[in-house]
Amino acid sequence: MGTHRAGSDGLPVPGTRAGRDGLAALLARPRTAVIGLDFDGTLAPIVADPEQARAHPDAVPALAALAPKVASVAVVTGRPAGVAVRYGGFAGVPGLEHLVVLGHYGAERWDAVSGTVSAPAPHPGVAAVRAELPGFLDRIGAWRGTWIEEKGRAVAVHTRRAEDPQAAFEALRGPLTDLATRHGLIVEPGRLVLELRPPGMDKGVALLEYVREIGAESVLYAGDDLGDLPAFAAVDKLRSDGVPGLLVCSGSSEVTELAERADLVVDGPAGVVRLLRTLAGQPA
Repeated sequence: MGTHRAGSDGLPVPGTRAGRDGLAALLARPRTAVIGLDFDGTLAPIVADPEQARAHPDAVPALAALAPKVASVAVVTGRPAGVAVRYGGFAGVPGLEHLVVLGHYGAERWDAVSGTVSAPAPHPGVAAVRAELPGFLDRIGAWRGTWIEEKGRAVAVHTRRAEDPQAAFEALRGPLTDLATRHGLIVEPGRLVLELRPPGMDKGVALLEYVREIGAESVLYAGDDLGDLPAFAAVDKLRSDGVPGLLVCSGSSEVTELAERADLVVDGPAGVVRLLRTLAGQPA
């Protein structure tokens, strides 16, 4: 696990040798580095209603200062790309020309230069699940406070508002997995949310393909949830292939698995912003 100890340059010192090597490579050759960032819980604080999520107020200025100095900043999210752009406030910001949003786990891409989203046709199972899910939850007696989030190429069931959020999460996991399987989908568990989405879509695939596409020589990835574990695995894969990497956990007591895998743990989105500002050479 990473530490909060700061070096002479003001940057926190990763708690692993691989993390220190990744940070050193990024600092030595920033113009060949990719900065990969989850959105919810990493750039934006977690809120009870995902539609109210917005980037930390200092996130865009920090990204605008850092992005021109690196090969690319890639926001990798399960949200639709356009939604992440809107909630993040990324469009039309000077300095963010090197930013892309890989939405729906890489199935969609928005880039700041063109301002457009590219995407393949949606999986038919998502529409089938979307139609069936309300009645399905009623039939299995889902607890009051559970609600459905429409995500375009996926659909999610949240339990954060339930009387017992964790118990509701555990009770729904099996039935929702069965429902997803019937329609050729998988279930991705998160922080009191179960997302039904097509297989073969995850943040690891999206990050790995993007890093290789642009020929990056180092990578930093920051995330906060179980859905970020595939991206952590992608960085491990890149390391084994000779591409140094740094794994950052946007600290959360809800997801200890990520903190245990990280080279560095920071204090939520505010800590991520401080790290980005310091990497950009600005006062933290």
